[in-house]
Formats: sequence, structure tokens, C-alpha cells
Amino acid sequence: MKQRLFISLLLVFVLVSCGPAASNIPESTTAVPTLTQSPTVAPTDTPEPTDTPEPTATNTPLPTATSTPVAYGPENFPENVNPLTGLQVDDPDILDRRPLGIKINIYPRRTYRPAFGLNFADIVYEYYHNDGVSRLHAIYYGEEAEMVGPIRSGRLLDDMLVRMFGSIFVYGGADPIIDQRFWGSDYASRIIRGGFDNAACPPTQSNPLCTFEPNGRHNLVGSTELIRTFAENKKIDNTPQVLNGMSFHGNVPGGGDAGDQAFIRYSSDMYGRWDYDEKTGRYLLFRDTLMAQDGKEEDYEPMIDRVDNKQVGAENVVFLLVPDQYAQRPPAEIVEIFLLGSGKGYALRDGQIYEVTWNHPTRESLLTLTLPDGSSYPFKPGKTWFEVLNLESKITEEDGAWRFVYNIRP
Repeated sequence: MKQRLFISLLLVFVLVSCGPAASNIPESTTAVPTLTQSPTVAPTDTPEPTDTPEPTATNTPLPTATSTPVAYGPENFPENVNPLTGLQVDDPDILDRRPLGIKINIYPRRTYRPAFGLNFADIVYEYYHNDGVSRLHAIYYGEEAEMVGPIRSGRLLDDMLVRMFGSIFVYGGADPIIDQRFWGSDYASRIIRGGFDNAACPPTQSNPLCTFEPNGRHNLVGSTELIRTFAENKKIDNTPQVLNGMSFHGNVPGGGDAGDQAFIRYSSDMYGRWDYDEKTGRYLLFRDTLMAQDGKEEDYEPMIDRVDNKQVGAENVVFLLVPDQYAQRPPAEIVEIFLLGSGKGYALRDGQIYEVTWNHPTRESLLTLTLPDGSSYPFKPGKTWFEVLNLESKITEEDGAWRFVYNIRP
């Protein structure tokens, strides 16, 4: 890693709590391995800094075009085509491995932004965590990220996503009831769990997750390449997975409606906006700058990836309406999201929006989308960002601008 990257991180990157631990749940009796022998310590709440400079956006270029529209999937992908993006890779051997699933946090905004490595993920799932806050589960398969993070705690939906992709799971701790599910699973041997006991940065082959302690505050980041080296050295199963299910086509499908813009709101303090950019053919992400309540209107700024200093974007943005319920009620809330079976969704590509059905028939299958006629929905070759909402979410549209508002349960 370039030393100046870590020096800059020390100056601006700080960490706060994963959220309150459940006070009425006893400590797990399941042994939880960590990257070192020291025990993982639960983080404590930290005030949000206010002096992070505002980032500037740089658009990410389109994937390399071919002379004819590409069409791949949902099965029989060529060995040099990534089945999660529909894009060709220079070295097919990079696909001969499991994906990495890494938990990333972007809140509080002045502590965790800009985040690291989001533009290098093939797929990102954003979903409600707790206390009005969402978090990200990023899938890394066809590319490496020099740095990923901030890496934070797991939630129950991560269990489903790890099974879905057959991934090596990297996270920074969890409530005991959630850790028990992870470590009691058949993928427990594929978990890399960080904590306060990780070595100081830079990351190494023996410590691929590293910490900074600026002003006494803790954060956790890592390198995907070094995480894979660590996993290999620890003999973590890296068997390639059958990742069939997604279909990709370069042509824009018919039957869509105008979808140049889409808003996502998980709470008054956690919201975003996707704007279609015709120049790049991607949707670019803007995120909240303030708490929009008590008469304050939502305000946005470009979401920047600190690694490449470009605005976070995706060729595809998909909104999934999924049943959920409390596994544990507030104040130490844990939400169970039932991403199994099928349900309604909305998919955006090329400035168009389509009503779709999401399908996830088994825990180990990849989630797919179908159009109203039952045919496979053709993703645009490139990256995909899934926004997970619940069935009670409110959806409105005006002049091609769509708004999706998550319903926080009382």
C-alpha cells in the first residue's frame, strides 16, 4: 500500500459504534475466532466529527464497448466472462475462486465518508440495519480493491447473502445473537472476523484487516488481495462457485418507463439519490449531508470512492420489496429480512425503469429477476446495486423521478 494513503487516513478517518448490543441477550457460548488471539471488544458510541472536507466527483467511464451488443447468461457463461457483471476479464483465472462478501459502513457521514473500494465491487446490497441506519454488503469477485472499508458489523441478512454467493465473509463483529447464527452455520470456517485487536495499518498477509486509531477512535479497513492471501494461508475453502442466474444484454429492453432518477430513503438521516448519467451510461450515487427533519429538506453530495476518487456508480440499480420483522425490538433492535421466495421489484438501467419479480427459490441460489411475461430480465453489463426495502415501503413517481421510502416499524 502507498504510505501516503495510510497517512491521509490517519488524519480523516475515524470510527464509531456498530450500534447498541442487546442487553437482554446472554453472551454467546460459541467460540468466535478472530484474526488474532486477543478478544474482540464491543465498540462504544463516539461523537460525530464535523470537519471532513466535502469530496469532489469524477465520473467513472463505461466498460469497454464491443462491436456487437453482448448477451450472456443466465447459464453457460464463457470462462472469461464474470457471471456477476456480464463483463469480460483479462485473466479468466481470477474467476477461479469464491467471491468475498465484505460489510461496509457509510454512517455517520463525517466519520466514514468517503468509503473505500465500492467502485470495485461487482454487486452491492444496501439494507436497513438498525436505529434508522442502513449498511452495505459488497461482493468482490472480478476485481481486487487496494483498500476496502470501513468494515463493520454483521446483521441477519448477511447470513442469506453469504449462502447466496458462497462467499468468504468478512465483517467486524456483531450482536451475540447474530454471531451465533454465523458461527453455527456450515460456512463458519469461511468467516474472517475483525475487531479492536487487529494490528495497526498497513495490512499484511498475516493481518489483512488493519486498524487506525486517530484521536483514539477505531476503524477497520483491508485489502481484498491480502484477505485472499490470508484465507489461502489459513486453508479457507476457496472452491469456485456456480454463479448462474443473471442475464446480461447490451441492448435496452422495451417496455420500460422513464427512470432517470431514483431516491432511496431509509430514514431522515440516511438517504440517497441515483441520477442517470447519459455520458457514462451509469447511475451515479449522491448521499445525504444532513438530517432532513424538523423542516429541513434533504440535501445531497456525490458519494466518492476514496480509492479511485471517482463518484460511486452502477450500471444497474434494483429496488427489492422484501418482507421483514423484528427479531428483537428496540432499543437493541435486530431486523430479520426474509429474502427468500419471490416478490416485487423495480430495476433501472439506461434511464429506464422496469417492474420485475425477484426470485430466490433456495438459500444457495443466486437471486434473479424476471419481467412480467416471465422472461429473464436483462441486466446491463456492469455493476449492480440492490436497495432492499420492506413491503410497507412507499413508492411514488413524478416525471421520471422515482422515490422509495423504507417504512421503519414502530
